[in-house]
Amino acid sequence: MTDKHGKGETMKLLAKTAQTLYALQKTPPPGGSRQFWGWLNAVFNKVDYERIKAVGPDRAASEWLLRCGAKVRYQGFDRWQHDYNGLPTGPLGRYKIQAIDATESCIMYRGFDHLDGLKHVEEIKFNRCMYIEDTCMERLSKIENLQASLRRLELVSCGNVTDRGVIALHHLRNLDYLFLSDLPGVKEKEKTAERLQTALPQLVLELDLP
Repeated sequence: MTDKHGKGETMKLLAKTAQTLYALQKTPPPGGSRQFWGWLNAVFNKVDYERIKAVGPDRAASEWLLRCGAKVRYQGFDRWQHDYNGLPTGPLGRYKIQAIDATESCIMYRGFDHLDGLKHVEEIKFNRCMYIEDTCMERLSKIENLQASLRRLELVSCGNVTDRGVIALHHLRNLDYLFLSDLPGVKEKEKTAERLQTALPQLVLELDLP
């Protein structure tokens, strides 16, 4: 019991430190090292598979997302959860992630294994995510649970996503709504949109692309 309590307190301390550093990253001091922040964000995104086994996929994914500056909303709840230290401590099986808002977060491909066990995610927002790229979209689209559950997806101002990453989303067979905006890497929007609509006839595709 003591070991578990100690580990929990350590993780809270690490998360608090991570969130403080992430806040600093948004307004880095002059001469700040891009390489340092890249390394730090890789640490934030590291997958602890033993942690996933111990607390379940939804809790472990919540910790990852909040550690990286994202927010989650649980099934049956209206409020968005953004404070790591305020994560619910009730029965682990009660809190299932229904929506993810990754706006301005530092989530990256390295952490996407956290998503594999999530079965109730219906909505994801990627807005101004500097580390989101084609490989992330391809990885996301291959997750069987998300292929079944995901209904809404927004991809906004993610400069590393190209047509290839957007087209990969056609594997999300139950996607009803997709919003694409400010994606300079998407060069053939008409062709890409056509391929998505052909694969997903039910999809409402909203474009705000040059």
